[in-house]
Amino acid sequence: MCAATSPAVKLHDETLTYLNQGQSYEIRMLDNRKMGDMPEITGKLVKSIIRVVFHDRRLQYTEHQQLEGWKWNRPGDRLLDLDIPMSVGIIDTRTNPSQLNAVEFLWDPAKRTSAFIQVHCISTEFTPRKHGGEKGVPFRIQVDTFKQNENGEYTDHLHSASCQIKVFKPKGADRKQKTDREKMEKRTAHEKEKYQPSYDTTILTEMRLEPIIEDAVEHEQKKSSKRTLPADYGDSLAKRGSCSPWPDTPTAYVNSSPSTAPAFTSPQQGTCSVPDSNSSSPNHQGDGVSQPSSEQLQPSATIQETQQWLLKNRFSSYTRLFSNFSGADLLKLTKEDLVQICGAADGIRLYNSLKSSLSCDLLGRNGRFRSCSKTCIGV
Repeated sequence: MCAATSPAVKLHDETLTYLNQGQSYEIRMLDNRKMGDMPEITGKLVKSIIRVVFHDRRLQYTEHQQLEGWKWNRPGDRLLDLDIPMSVGIIDTRTNPSQLNAVEFLWDPAKRTSAFIQVHCISTEFTPRKHGGEKGVPFRIQVDTFKQNENGEYTDHLHSASCQIKVFKPKGADRKQKTDREKMEKRTAHEKEKYQPSYDTTILTEMRLEPIIEDAVEHEQKKSSKRTLPADYGDSLAKRGSCSPWPDTPTAYVNSSPSTAPAFTSPQQGTCSVPDSNSSSPNHQGDGVSQPSSEQLQPSATIQETQQWLLKNRFSSYTRLFSNFSGADLLKLTKEDLVQICGAADGIRLYNSLKSSLSCDLLGRNGRFRSCSKTCIGV
């Protein structure tokens, strides 16, 4: 992408690029195949979808609500547009009215192709407080590329790449870049060694797709683009270098085969029984595990059962937020995830409720119950 990176980024962090709202920026589409790689696309067109998505995991979980709120405040506007007159080599450009943050087009990898994009949302529009001086949230520019399948539909994934950006009001990106440069000039030579230099262009780095946990639900239940669950809860998204999955494509491009979309198979979870080593009485064998109560959320719970569990446990305000979550999905979230999504009080309360669902009560030798929070993972 033809935009300079910030000089105020540490060496081992992902690059950050500042963009001006509504300004056209060139993304050069390059064929980086090695000799002999993917001969099936030689002489054929491929489809690319460019999207602006949230970088922060907290906002990814609430993407639908965030975009709906933006749409309400900016009726008739789009988050992302393609500057067609300036673009070169793109064919059959399309925008979906229900996906304001995405554009798509066909192009020939053998020919020079440049797509000029315009981002119309600014980073401070998605901050919790708007009193001035807020630190804007980062976005990602993501490009997903597909080839044709045997039916001629562009559903076979080829490549995904993305970069981190922040969007400012017109001229704001230039001022921010200048401020960062001046700050770096004031640092000592030793301090400067900890930061990466500013580059004239931004490289969209190849990324792996985030695993998706899908349930057999009707398409109309998926009111937002497919959500992601973190592959490694302890790492930040930037350090993991992972992409959001591509959005649902129009019906003409949809292939119902499950092999065309990445899938994450959650391990089978069961409650394990840990016998009491001090118990030698045969009366204590085989009846040590109490049956889980109806108030406990099971990993096998469907989306509907998970919604009912949230209501019964006084989490009704989060039913819409977790509208596509099964029991297994919800149980995979860590304490940090839930605090980010629900806030400290409700996040900790929800975490404790979920944690109790994973524990089983065991009857000890003295007739007292003791708790076991181990989980057996099925192969």
